[in-house]
Amino acid sequence: MPNRFLPLAIAFVVLVGPAAPPALANPGDAQGQVRKEMQAGNVRSLRDIEREIVPTMPGMQYLGPEYDPVAMAYRLKFIQNGRVVFIDVDARSGRVINRH
Repeated sequence: MPNRFLPLAIAFVVLVGPAAPPALANPGDAQGQVRKEMQAGNVRSLRDIEREIVPTMPGMQYLGPEYDPVAMAYRLKFIQNGRVVFIDVDARSGRVINRH
């Protein structure tokens, strides 16, 4: 028996568009925001933060950063023995805010 709602669902997606989480809709927005904040002198560069934090994580593999423009914080992601560790760093001061 054919699904009689399928054409309606397809029409909805075509008219409204596929749903995308806001954070993934424009992944370059955070990068652009941090660039503006750096140029204004409000935050430290990611390279400066990495130079300070990465050496304090011996034995851990650094996976990369994220930037939260609302919190003005970098989140550095590490892994060791299958365990992921996030280090949240205040982008203005370079101070570690949270480790989890």
